[in-house]
Amino acid sequence: MIEARELVKRFGELVAVDGLSFAVAAGEIFAFLGPNGAGKTTTIQMLTTLLQPTSGSSRVDGLDPVARPYDVRARFGIVFQDPSLDIELTAYENLELHGVLYHVPRRVRVDRIEILLKLFELWERRDAPVKQFSGGMKRRLEIARGLLHTPKILFLDEPTLGLDPQSRNQLWTQVKHLNDTEGVTVFLTTHYMDEAERVADRIAIIDHGRIVAQGSPQALKQQTGADSLEHAFLALTGATIRDERTNGAADQMRQMARMWSR
Repeated sequence: MIEARELVKRFGELVAVDGLSFAVAAGEIFAFLGPNGAGKTTTIQMLTTLLQPTSGSSRVDGLDPVARPYDVRARFGIVFQDPSLDIELTAYENLELHGVLYHVPRRVRVDRIEILLKLFELWERRDAPVKQFSGGMKRRLEIARGLLHTPKILFLDEPTLGLDPQSRNQLWTQVKHLNDTEGVTVFLTTHYMDEAERVADRIAIIDHGRIVAQGSPQALKQQTGADSLEHAFLALTGATIRDERTNGAADQMRQMARMWSR
């Protein structure tokens, strides 16, 4: 469903992504983990048509994001690190607008909105302005919005950042339900190792723009002799605190998120 071949992205002298190759199977939950500045967000930008690679290639549902960006966008939903909802609109209006922009037929749109708002436990608040929502409610609404046009792939870039444990648990339960019932392929990034260990079928760990290990959570623990995914992650990437190496890319991602939501 997703394939990258020797992907490279340079920003001037900075090599943010350095020859990445990996594949994600249809219906898989795939976690893309790495320290700050490792190249995770830049990789997502290339896969989702927001950046063109310096070299290498990728395929999303068999399509080239560079050659066919509009067709690729119709095949995925995305939840950015930063909020991208219109907080002056209601929950229902946010989904309605998204459905119109993606040309979802009205009858299908109405049914789909009800299904998703009920699944994410927001139906009773459908007519409330989003500015009244908690952080967890906003995140659930963003994921519901990303799934409205029935995409084959859902990209989640640190979707639970800043949420309390109960909200995190609820969100992943609902995402796994959609993965099981609709076969949605999920590509996620997170800094919560317990989340990745709980939900991911496979994990790729990226550091300094390169993949340093791939496999199931159990396989990565066995490879490093660690008793937890967190310890395996530290063994593979080191324990030194990182600064963002790609602030320019991160800023661009935030700008794209704001543009996407308009």
